[in-house]
Amino acid sequence: MILVTGATGTVGSEVVRLLAARGERVRAMTREPSKVEALPGVEAVRGDFGDHESLAEVARGAERLFLLTAPGPWVVQHDEAMLKAARAAGVRKVVKVSAIGTGEDKAGDWHLPGERALREGEMAWTVLRPSSFASNSLSWAPQVRAGEPIPNMFGKGTQGVIDPRDVAEVAVRVLTSDGHEGSALTLTGPELVGTRDMAEVLGKELGRTVETVDVPLAVYREQLTAAGLDPGFVEIAVGGAKLVTEGGNARLTGAVEQVLGRPPRTFATWAHDHRAAFAAG
Repeated sequence: MILVTGATGTVGSEVVRLLAARGERVRAMTREPSKVEALPGVEAVRGDFGDHESLAEVARGAERLFLLTAPGPWVVQHDEAMLKAARAAGVRKVVKVSAIGTGEDKAGDWHLPGERALREGEMAWTVLRPSSFASNSLSWAPQVRAGEPIPNMFGKGTQGVIDPRDVAEVAVRVLTSDGHEGSALTLTGPELVGTRDMAEVLGKELGRTVETVDVPLAVYREQLTAAGLDPGFVEIAVGGAKLVTEGGNARLTGAVEQVLGRPPRTFATWAHDHRAAFAAG
C-alpha cells in the first residue's frame, strides 16, 4: 500500500494516476475524497494534516508514503505530523517533495526540518527538490486570454523550469524501486528560461505576441499582502523572487534523466499540451 498525500494537487493527482496504471494499491489522502479520480486500486480517504487522529487512520497499513504538503509556513508542522503517523504505522519508505535550494542558508526554509527528520529517522527516504513548476504559469492565463501583458517579478532571472509530470514520474519510479534511498535529488527541466522566454514560447504556441510587464519587488509585496496572504508566505515569495532576479536559481541538473532514462520535458512541450488554458474564447 502506498499512501499519497496532496492527492488532488498537480503532482499528487499525477502520482496517483501513474501508480494506479502500474497496478499498485494506492490510498489517496485529501480533505475532499470526492475529488479523487476513480481508478482501479485507488482508495480515496479523508485526512487533514491538522487532525492527528485522521493521519493515524490513513497511515494504518501503508508501507510507503509520498509526502507532499502545500507550500507555506505550515509545512513544518504538516511534515512533523505526517511523519509521526507514518512511523507509528510502520511505514518503511518515504518520498518527500521539498524545494530546490533547501538547506542553503535561506531564511524561512520550510522544508528543512522535514528533511532533517527523515535523515535522523529509521525509515528509508528520498527527497525530491524540484525547481519552479511550469504549471505556475497557469496563473497568467487570464491575462494571456485577455491579450494583456503577464507580470514579471523576476527581471532577467532564469530558472530550470520543470514540468510537474516529470516530478510525478520521478516520484513513482523512486517509490516503486530501489537505488535512490538516502539521497536528495534536485529536479530541473532541460534549459534555463525566464518569464520573457516563457512568454515568447506561449506566443509562438498561440500565434500571437505575448507581452510582459516588469513588477518591482516592492509592488509584488504589496500585491501579495493586499491579497490577504500569510505574512510568512509573503516574505518567502518575495525573497524567492529576489533570489531568481539575482540569478540564484539559474541551475540545471541531470537528475530527471538519471532516474527516468530520458531527458526532462521542455517548457515548450508543457505549453503545447496546455495550450487550451491560454487560448482566448
